[in-house]
Formats: sequence, structure tokens, C-alpha cells
Amino acid sequence: MERAELVARLDGHEWSDIEFKEARRAVPRAAYETVSAFANTGGGYIVFGVRQEGGGFQVVGVEKVDKVQGDFLTALRQPDKISTILDVKEELRRHEDSDLLIFHVPEARRADKPVHLNGDIRRSFVRRGGGDVRCSEAERNRFLIDAMADRFDGQAVERALDGAFDDDSLRWYRATYEARPDNRSYAGLTDLEFLDRMGLLVESDGGRRPTRAAVLLFGTESAFRQLLPRPVVDCQLFAAPRAEADTGARWVDRAVLDENLVRGWRALVDWYGRFAERPFRIDPTSLQRDDTPPDYRAYREAMINLLVHQDYSDHARNAEIRHYTDRTVFWNPGDAFAQVDLLEPGEKEVRNPRIVTAFRRIGLSENAGWGLRDVSLNWRELGNAPPRIVNDRSRKRFTLELVKEKLLSDRQLAFQARLGVRLTDDQARAFALVFRNGEATLREIGEATGLPAQEAAAVAERLETRRLVEPVGGAGRYALADHLREDAGLPDWGDRKHGDSASRQVDRPTPNLLTDQVDSPATGLPTGHAGGPSADLPTGQVGQPAPDLPTRQVDRPPPDLHTDQVDRPPPDLHTDQVGRLTELSATQWRIVEHCDAPRRLTEIMAMLGVTGRNYLRTRHLDPLIRAGVVAMTNPDKPRASNQRYVVTEAGARLLARRAGGGGQR
Repeated sequence: MERAELVARLDGHEWSDIEFKEARRAVPRAAYETVSAFANTGGGYIVFGVRQEGGGFQVVGVEKVDKVQGDFLTALRQPDKISTILDVKEELRRHEDSDLLIFHVPEARRADKPVHLNGDIRRSFVRRGGGDVRCSEAERNRFLIDAMADRFDGQAVERALDGAFDDDSLRWYRATYEARPDNRSYAGLTDLEFLDRMGLLVESDGGRRPTRAAVLLFGTESAFRQLLPRPVVDCQLFAAPRAEADTGARWVDRAVLDENLVRGWRALVDWYGRFAERPFRIDPTSLQRDDTPPDYRAYREAMINLLVHQDYSDHARNAEIRHYTDRTVFWNPGDAFAQVDLLEPGEKEVRNPRIVTAFRRIGLSENAGWGLRDVSLNWRELGNAPPRIVNDRSRKRFTLELVKEKLLSDRQLAFQARLGVRLTDDQARAFALVFRNGEATLREIGEATGLPAQEAAAVAERLETRRLVEPVGGAGRYALADHLREDAGLPDWGDRKHGDSASRQVDRPTPNLLTDQVDSPATGLPTGHAGGPSADLPTGQVGQPAPDLPTRQVDRPPPDLHTDQVDRPPPDLHTDQVGRLTELSATQWRIVEHCDAPRRLTEIMAMLGVTGRNYLRTRHLDPLIRAGVVAMTNPDKPRASNQRYVVTEAGARLLARRAGGGGQR
């Protein structure tokens, strides 16, 4: 752990990946419970030599460093103390004239979970928030099922083959399989022979038996429901945004899918068609009509992900898809098996390998290990904010949220224009992400821009140089610069500045906002604060590039950002009658469209059909100028006879966005 990150954590509070213990002369018993919790969840740091006092921490130091360190590491290698040997890394660090011992506990292999204490599996713990929680019996059983070498979907079902499979499901699947050019033809085989070739039947003491995957994929109604006595997916459609729907609004359409996965997939596609956009487009080359919804790829991969990675051994919870007017939330029982970044390319360990392979053979889940990247890519191509992913290992649940919100919204572009800085597209998207959420990691910046890690870091460093963002909470995390937080409508950092450094990372558990059921699938994700612009900074003159903001220097106060003129007070950026500009009115859109070339005020008045010169300026034109959307050709003499008004670069981008259907009307 870097010193800066340690200091940041000491100034904050404990969370899912760090625990402070006093341990001045001996190892506290609770430290071993934290080891179990970290090993069963996502790993983390234990820091000895820090005492908790009220809501803060006091560094007291470890007095007997060698003894405490030796006792702790020796105990962690004793099988009667902990169920598996963990590769714990230790570090001695000096802080405020005191010795601190820092131990990094890695996440255990899935086959070794649940990691428990004193030979008693009931003493298994998981990390939730800033504390260690003892696992329930159901949670321990989920760990044990996931730890089996023979995956759940490959185990035999004690059921005769005759009458186990639905003819229509097999017919559809085989026709789809045979239609793919690269697949081997099995047209002459019976259905049972086909399933055998697909690896979906196994030999057991009683002869050939179907695997769980075979019944889940193709089972008859009775065979399927005996194996899975709950719905596969509960799909709910709301005619309201999530914030409104969660206060009690009832769904307007619902589809509860409780048949095999082949039928479930076909029903999911039909359900998606009830709310999907269907634009009319003619391919200029083939002249063929293409009405595939633009977000189909994201929804297809998200729905397939829901089916193939679900924990079908869990009969208490079922998957959910909740579609609101502003977002869609996909919730699944069972965390992702992969213990790597889920957005990294490449093959990953999966819970249901036979089910995954069966869908891949018909062209679904084709890019194994890339599904979430495809979701993210499609969402980014549409200009939306990155999807939100929560892989909650402690509660064994997974959430994917697709928010229909433009990352570079009109509001964001206007805010950037007022700062007087010129950003590249990648820099603009990265800054918009930090502006929207208050902070972002390099991984999140890379996902928002589509850049590899090194280039994403270069973008973040450029934004830091221009004093738009600043690093917080250790390496790889950036927050909106302090001098811009009020301007963006965000609260002061306070304790948050070095506090919860895992607020949007994979694996952070989130509160249940949708139902009151125990361990309910409906999981509330933290929404980003879009924020509202506040003090407006003037832009450069027409034809001049906007200057870069100066870099931060040690002990140098932040410069005045309005102008370099002596004793000139900051301009009044809004009037008492008109608030800060956050979106354009219909009249303002007409002005922006008309000012694609320099226009006199009289020309604008004639175009609008108005006669009130002062009202036009105060109500419509001046807010556009202050927002950096329209500029005067002679800003030093606002009343000059040769004054013209013309759209700025930021205004041109707004017009382009609106022409493409992405602008706020």
C-alpha cells in the first residue's frame, strides 16, 4: 500500500477492503475473522497499530513488531487455525513516529472457499461494508456448490431420458445450429444422439442420464420445474423512471419466464421487442431496410449473460430484469466466477460451462469472456454513460445497469465551454465521467473512452495538469478538482475525499431498493450525480483558442479563473430573472441554429418575430453567451454598431448532437 493511500484511508473510514486494528502488543482474535472475510470476498488490507476512536482513527503504533507479526503469520499457516494457506503479504511502515504493520490478504481460490476458522465451517465470514459478517448456512452451501470441481450444470439428473425433453425446443435449437456454416452437420441423428454428441448426456450407474444443463436447456415443463422450482427470469416493464417507480409505481407489463432456457431466450427477445427502439434505415449499398434497434447488441449480451451465468442451484432467488424509462437493471443470483476484471478480454472461468457452450454453438454468447465488453462498447457507441456493474461476492449476486443518459450531455458540454478549456473527444468524455460521478478510476476512464490503460492514464494526467481533476485515495483514482465541485453542483468532499474508495468498483454490495424480501434480487445501484453548473467562466474570444488552466504548484493558491485583468471583479453570470443555463429552450435552439453565421441582433429579432430588444437579450441571448454557446464578434464593445452573434465551437457540438438525436430538447 502506497503511503499516500494509507494516509488517505486514515483520514477516511473503514470499508470493504481495509480494516484497522490496535494490536499494540498482541494479535486480536477478531483479526482472524477479518482474514476469513477478506479471503471469502475480494481480498483487502489489515492494518495493525491504529485505534478507532468515535468516528475516526488514531495511530498508536505496534510496540512489539516482531512478536505481533510472527504470531499472526504463524497462525495463518496452521490448519487448525484457518482452513487454507493464504499468500498474505506483510509490510512495515513508519507513520507519525509509530510502526504500522500492513497485511494484504488475497481472495482465496474458489475451490478453497469458504475459508473458515478453527476447523469449524460455521466460522466462515464475508466482508460487508466496513465489517465482518458470519455466513449463514445458505451462504456456506453456495460456497460449497461453487467450489465443486464438477460444475453443477454437468451433474447427472436421476431421470429417464424418455419424456425428458421438449420436442419444439430441440427442433428450434437444431435448426439454428444446422443453419450456421461452421457447424458440423448432425441432421441424421436422433435427438438423443444429438444431445450425446453435444456432451449433454452422461453415463451413470443406472445408464445414460441427462445432465442438469440438458434439462435446463431443453427440458419438458415437468422435468424443468422439478429441477428448478422457480422462474428463470422475472421481467417487469415500468412506464416511469426508476426514482419514481421505486416509490411505489406498479409495472405496466410483466413476463415471468418459467420454462426451459431455449424457450426462455425466445421469450426474452419477444419481451425486449415491446420497448425496443425501431428506427427505419436504408443501407446505402444494398438498399435493404435495416430496422435492428441500435441498442440490441447491448441488450442481447446482457440477456444472454443473465441466462448462462445464473446460479441454478439457488432456488430461493430468481433473476430479474426491470426496464424503466431511464434505465434497465439486470439482476442475477450468483456472483461472477471470474476473479479478474470482468471487462478484460479473454476466456474466463464460468459457472455453467455446458450451458455457455450450448448457446455459443448457435451464435449466442459467441465471444466468451467478451460479453460485458460488447455491452459496454455498444453503450459507448450510443453516447451513453458507461454501464454500472456490481459483482457482489459477499451476497453472491450480480447486477448490470444500463442507464440511458448521455455522457456528453448538453449540460456537460455547456459546463466545459464555460471553463474556457479546449478538450479532445477522449478528454471531454473522461472529464464528463468525473463530472457526472464526482470521481472515477482509470479503469472507468478507459471504459468510457475505449482507451487502453496507458492511454487512459495519459488522458487523466492531462486533465490533472489543466486542474480539472485531482488524484484521491491512492493511485488510479481521480476526483473533480475542488475549485470546480461547487460549480458543478457537487457537495464538498469532507470525509468522502479519502473515504469510500470503492464506491463504484466491482464487488461493492449495494442496498436493496426494490423489494423488502430477504436477500432480494433487486439491488439499488448508486446513481451518479449529474450536478448542475454554477459560476460561469467566460470563454475566449471568437477565433481564439481557449487557454489551458495553469497547473497546480506547491503552496500556490489557485489563480483567478475569470480574466487576467487587474482589479476586474468576476462578472455577474446570471440575472435575478434568469437562472443558470442547464438546457436550451426552444427559442434558444432557434437562435443557435440561426447563428451558424454571424448575425446582427436585428436579424435575430426578425427571425424570431419579436420586437423586445432588451427582453430578448436578458431572457435568451445573454444566457447563451454566458454559457459559451454563442459569442459576440466584438466582445469588448457589446453595443458596437458592427456587433454580430455567432455560434461557438461548443455550440456547434450541441447542434451536431441535436441533429443526431442526442440533444435534450
